[in-house]
Amino acid sequence: MKTRRTLSARALGVGFATTAALICAVPASAASPDRTSAAGSTTVTPAGHGFSATLSGTATLKAGSVTVTCRTSTTAGAVPSAPDNHAPAGPVTSAVAPPTYGSCTASLPGVTPTVTSSGDWTVSMQHGQPVTGSLTVPTQGLVLKTTGLASCTVTAAPTAPAAVAGTWTNAAPSTLVFVNATVPVKVTGGFGCPTRATTSTFSATYQVTDSTDPSEQITVTG
Repeated sequence: MKTRRTLSARALGVGFATTAALICAVPASAASPDRTSAAGSTTVTPAGHGFSATLSGTATLKAGSVTVTCRTSTTAGAVPSAPDNHAPAGPVTSAVAPPTYGSCTASLPGVTPTVTSSGDWTVSMQHGQPVTGSLTVPTQGLVLKTTGLASCTVTAAPTAPAAVAGTWTNAAPSTLVFVNATVPVKVTGGFGCPTRATTSTFSATYQVTDSTDPSEQITVTG
């Protein structure tokens, strides 16, 4: 999955809350492990098919007492071609576009944020109970800048790639859900910026559809 993005936040309270929160989106889940130890086999089908992920409902980015809500978000990628769509012990990984976010609002007024995503993003699917999906944010792959009551810069995965853990459900369409996923962040800026914040949280549900053949479903099995 690969692309780029933009979001919204606020001062002191906003600074920390909003900025840190936004960075999560992308995604994200800082110290969330990839959950691959002693992992079983994984197969993602249809092999070689493209897929798109579209936000269902809203994405919420939270930090402290501040919440940022985004109403649109998308990304895309492709299932690896056979035999790489199967892993005998561990996850199947696909490159994806950095997620985009739009129509975002903050619970506190006065700050306008801009988020840019870049670099080599990936998603790893692991069959199990439950099936998991881990989105990896590349080093400094998401940067949020705010203007208004606070001028801050929040960088996600500031020193190393960060895995954001979610849960996958096979369906029509299949879904990838992130609940209070965390991601490491570094915050810089002046008054009102949450420079002590080191993590943010993210919740969202994405519907994943087959863009090569809409009559098919992207499915993860063992």
